Amino acid sequence: MGSRMPQLPLTMPPERGGGSLFSLRFPTFAVGTVCLPLFGFISCVILSLLFDFGETTATHCGVPNYLPSISAAIGGVTPQRYIWRLCIGLHSAPRLLIAVAYLNFYQGIGSSYSLSHINFMFNVLEIVSLLLLTYISSSENHGIHQLAFALFMFFSLMYMVVTILIWRKAKKYVSAEERRSYNWKKRLFSFYLLAFVVSMMFYIRHNMFCEPGVYTMFALLEYLVVFSNMCFHMTAWWDFGNKELLICSPQEAKQI
Repeated sequence: MGSRMPQLPLTMPPERGGGSLFSLRFPTFAVGTVCLPLFGFISCVILSLLFDFGETTATHCGVPNYLPSISAAIGGVTPQRYIWRLCIGLHSAPRLLIAVAYLNFYQGIGSSYSLSHINFMFNVLEIVSLLLLTYISSSENHGIHQLAFALFMFFSLMYMVVTILIWRKAKKYVSAEERRSYNWKKRLFSFYLLAFVVSMMFYIRHNMFCEPGVYTMFALLEYLVVFSNMCFHMTAWWDFGNKELLICSPQEAKQI
């Protein structure tokens, strides 16, 4: 009888490319992803104030204004337009990965199949609408840009609402860190909603009466809406506190 064939190991040794090829703490990955639009937004506002103040703060009725709106800061002039597009382009693919991670995470803490997938759908639609309003600026096509902004606000709001609902139903299953995340999500959602409603009041007042400084207040509140949205997504730091992003062989993934 012939000799037995040697058994191959389940995983390749490290010198042959086995083992984990890449490892990154998932909280670092998630928060770093959210920091890309934060960096882009702050850079665009500062550059607009320093070098394009007159153009980015101009109003349709000519009243004094001291802050650029988000649309004017990110899409009205260069290089701000390209900085913002670069940051959102780099940000979007990892955001889709995080959306998939949240889909699995919520099902793991007792959320229903349908609610988890509705949350995933709103998350993806928020990302898609952000891409749309980023790459079609108000100066290129004001109507589509305005529609994309409205869709972004709607989908982000619905994503937050469904997220809060998931946590409310599943909070008895989560850890102390995850409960902290849930509490911050509620606070940030409340702040986001309040800032958005008040900003719309200032926007309507500006268009009706065109008073000096009113559009500045609208722009400031618009910034707070964006910052609270980013902070809401940054709560992933607590949600994935003990998780890692790994690149490894399928066999090793099964063992993990």
